[in-house]
Amino acid sequence: MIFLKSAREIETLRHANLIVAEILQELRQKVAPGVTTLELDALAEELTYKNNAQPAFKGYVMAGRVYPCTLCTSINEEIVHGIPSDRQLRDGDIVGLDFGVIYDGFYGDSAITVGVGKVDDEAKRLIQVTEEALYKGIEQLREGKRLGDLASVIQTTVESAGFSVVRVFVGHGIGKKLHEEPPVPNYGDPDRGLRLKEGMVLAIEPMVNAGGYEVEIKEDGWTAVTKDGSLAAHFEHSVAITKKGPYILSKI
Repeated sequence: MIFLKSAREIETLRHANLIVAEILQELRQKVAPGVTTLELDALAEELTYKNNAQPAFKGYVMAGRVYPCTLCTSINEEIVHGIPSDRQLRDGDIVGLDFGVIYDGFYGDSAITVGVGKVDDEAKRLIQVTEEALYKGIEQLREGKRLGDLASVIQTTVESAGFSVVRVFVGHGIGKKLHEEPPVPNYGDPDRGLRLKEGMVLAIEPMVNAGGYEVEIKEDGWTAVTKDGSLAAHFEHSVAITKKGPYILSKI
């Protein structure tokens, strides 16, 4: 079932997502060679509680596995769901920071990919194209459009740059649950799929590989990596569909 949100619910979702956005900005500033992803995770959790919110990911259960951390940190060939550890970031790495909170019963969810120190031109281009695809997709979130319109724009943007869109993971509805209906793919044909309505709130999250789109899951049962070892990038915003068009809830 797809839950349409009222104006009041959307404003609560906006508050939750602003907390996410502000904490992600602080985390971005802390990304540097020598910093561990566990240090980033600890900071994310500290700031979450300071904002009278709760971590959305910690304790999340998938296929009987419990996610142990507040933050997802995915480095280089890791696409999504990387678990923070004592691994130090190195100059030239790229790291995806995926983060969510619960505030007043509603979820916020957003992600960015950040370069560590001096990053090569191809990694910079991958990050740029992935973020560009996100915003081009968001532009399609208007009443009367279809999910396929968003999906096809993201896919075309990514593939025209010579990259590939991950297919086994998709975006999702968001509200009183972290993952609500409908699933939101990042590939497909225009004028196909669910028709969009005012009050829908969707987490749009292109996951883009520099090589092929095939994915493998590491032994921890969570971390998804590119099968060919190529770099991956991930960006995400939670967006409400309003009469005036897309309202990006997780943007400062």
